Amino acid sequence: MNPADLGLPVDVPSTALFTDQYELTMLQAALAGGTAERRSVFEVFTRRLPEGRRYGVVAGTGRVLDAVENFRFDADVLGFLRERAIVDEPTLEWLASYRFRGDIWGYPEGEVYFPGSPVLRVEGSFAECVLLETVVLSILNHDSAIAAAASRMSSAAGGRPLIEMGARRTHELAAVGASRAAYVGGFTTTSDLAAGFRYGIPTVGTSAHAFTLLHDHERDAFQAQVDSLGRGTTLLVDTYDVAEAVRTAVEIAGPELGAVRIDSGDLLLVAHRVRQQLDELGATATRIVVTSDLDEYAIASLAAAPVDAYGVGTQLVTGSGHPTCSMVYKLVARAESADPKAPLVPVAKRSTGGKTSIGGRKWAARRRDERGFAEAEVLGTGPVPADLVDQQLLVELVKGGQVVSREPLDAARDRHAAARARLPLSATQLSRGEAVIPTEYV
Repeated sequence: MNPADLGLPVDVPSTALFTDQYELTMLQAALAGGTAERRSVFEVFTRRLPEGRRYGVVAGTGRVLDAVENFRFDADVLGFLRERAIVDEPTLEWLASYRFRGDIWGYPEGEVYFPGSPVLRVEGSFAECVLLETVVLSILNHDSAIAAAASRMSSAAGGRPLIEMGARRTHELAAVGASRAAYVGGFTTTSDLAAGFRYGIPTVGTSAHAFTLLHDHERDAFQAQVDSLGRGTTLLVDTYDVAEAVRTAVEIAGPELGAVRIDSGDLLLVAHRVRQQLDELGATATRIVVTSDLDEYAIASLAAAPVDAYGVGTQLVTGSGHPTCSMVYKLVARAESADPKAPLVPVAKRSTGGKTSIGGRKWAARRRDERGFAEAEVLGTGPVPADLVDQQLLVELVKGGQVVSREPLDAARDRHAAARARLPLSATQLSRGEAVIPTEYV
């Protein structure tokens, strides 16, 4: 079975109700006012990065494409809208045949972004585009926040493997999206079987403290696990006394013991002591895995420790303090009539309070220095400068309502690693600071 053929990992008839009511009431008013078919351009962007972040990570694009394909108003959904009198009958009739038939361009998944970057551009009639606002933002804000946290953690890990294990710390469906986003951001495996089933992410897991406590003696628990899972398993050694547990683990599994996991205490100190003990017992190839409320700062503090892998849960699936990217979905251009040939007119919000936007259908490019490192995010609405034509960032995702750019998840993961490597070195600093490169408008 191809997991991509499963559709959405939720038991709902469609994604059409993953929306706010005002999307539908705007549609009703636009249909009645004769403006619904005006050609329109919406862009997704963020006005600023979360405090202290040097770059953002685009994640969730593949899920957005799934959501657009599944945005259908079937009989049950229409019945709900009719029963609640949310919209009138002419609007219900229009919704019954709804299919997004426009075009979508966006930053490819895994790419980095900065303030103002048009990470997604949705084009079509006002009516068909406006309905997608909530579900698009729901996915991109969540997944990009998780991917950004994952990227910071994977950078801090310095090449050591990272295990995503946060399913129990978030909504059961959000956990699947979080695992996917973490993989894009640099995590190597997940404990969440739903994510493995849906997206093909490698899964791992052995035992918890409950398994040790189930037995009369720790030795019995270790023996049962090794008998069942083999000498290459990972034994959890901090239920009682760590040193005694490590000694028992090696006695049972021998030097072929795959790994030990430490889930509490002063991880830096304990890891050094465990490494020394393992080596003295001849288990020089046995790895050390640490867990216990890790974030990028804790991971960075363990850089000098003999740690082979990290397991991260709560801080990852909550965006390490920033659970959203504050992305918005704004109308930036629209035609003056429903005539397909009518030219687009830039439009923008002009109110005070930091919520202004810049009108016009934008292109985006990343200018690089002579060494190939990014030095500016360049945005514009006019002709693309000749020196930036080959550095444009947006790619076509949907054309005439048909997805044209679906790709394996590993492609997004590899793209992110490459994009991050082309940022200035200060991008990986965990200290507070502004975006690592400026955004320029031309």
